[in-house]
Amino acid sequence: MTPSHRPTRRQIVQMGGAALASAAAGGLSFPAIGQNKARTLTLISERSNANTRAALAAIAAAFEKQAGATVTINNMDHEAHKTAIRNYLVTSPPDICFWFSGNRMRSFVKRGLFDDISDLVEREKYKDALGYAASAVTVDGKQWGLPLEALPWGMFYRKDVFAEKGLSVPRTFEQFKAMGVKAKAAGLVPIAMGTKELWPAAGWFDHMNLRINGLDRHLALMNGEMSYLDPALAPVFDRWEELIRAGMFLPNGTSYGWQQAGAFLVQKKAAMMDLGPFIAGVFPPEEKAQIGFAAFPEIVPGVGPYEDIAYNSVHIPAKAANKALAREFLAFFYRPDNLAAFLKSESGLTPRTDMKVEPDPLLDQVRSEFKGVKGTAQYYDRDTDPDMAQAGLNAFQEFSAAPERRKQILERLETTRKRIFKA
Repeated sequence: MTPSHRPTRRQIVQMGGAALASAAAGGLSFPAIGQNKARTLTLISERSNANTRAALAAIAAAFEKQAGATVTINNMDHEAHKTAIRNYLVTSPPDICFWFSGNRMRSFVKRGLFDDISDLVEREKYKDALGYAASAVTVDGKQWGLPLEALPWGMFYRKDVFAEKGLSVPRTFEQFKAMGVKAKAAGLVPIAMGTKELWPAAGWFDHMNLRINGLDRHLALMNGEMSYLDPALAPVFDRWEELIRAGMFLPNGTSYGWQQAGAFLVQKKAAMMDLGPFIAGVFPPEEKAQIGFAAFPEIVPGVGPYEDIAYNSVHIPAKAANKALAREFLAFFYRPDNLAAFLKSESGLTPRTDMKVEPDPLLDQVRSEFKGVKGTAQYYDRDTDPDMAQAGLNAFQEFSAAPERRKQILERLETTRKRIFKA
């Protein structure tokens, strides 16, 4: 972890009467002056976007000035954080950390590692502002975090490349295969998918399964209620293998991270990519207007559309040293103006309905494409048990590289499912 923000310690006594009045008007409560030494806050962030990190540092600095506190932000690599959080929540928790909603959050809730912040949600009337987004951080009727940006997955492409090569946005599986044939003839990789980080392949599985088996069956699989050897999954892997055999994906995809794979799209070497809107961060600012978005093609007529949309989230660990101050910070951080500044560079849909949304051509396309959505899942690694998710992530990456090992792969997954879910 590398500290990105270590400002000078400020104490309430240094704030002055006017600043104290302003802070009190903002609803902040302060301890006695003699307790100022306790007004320190540690936050762990896994955000890799430099603009997001800068926005978070600015919010922390403003909070320090208003609240008479010291905030230290420790930045971690996104992938490393997924492992580290399992340890630090138990041994040396920060006061606030970023994480994911859904089952990834629920697993820590069940282990007593996240704090119930329903009191904060009630006091700040967040449910009124969040609507259905509140369900992403709710377990047993209580709130265990605050939802951040919603990340919808779909098919991204370059408008100028599609126009130049005469490609059409595919709406059905047959059109999708035809697009791939035409893209290959034009010297393009049809689908840029890098699976070095594993989860892009799982996102592809989600889309295929949602389009073939629908939401209820998909969630049954995520909940361990359905076998990985169920015949209903055979068409998913049949059609995925058909695409692999046809050379639709980036060769040697296991060698590329998602950003490296995204570079093929940026450099006009690939036609499409199945990802979230954070792909925009790979594009130079002057080329972002060329990003197009389309929902994943229909496979079985009449099924869906169901989409993958997940919320990132922010939490107070159960063993945090400064829970009261952490609540003060979250209330400050979650103000519409501060949250908007934090999310601006994340290219996601905002969770608060009362936030002013700046025009964004890419997100406007997403909203338009998703108007008729009948239901949503999150992503594979957020919807299922974390240990099952890890097994699945590895399995889908392996299948994308060696589909001939399907039988062994699915048998391993089924063995894992039975062990984890005690089926």
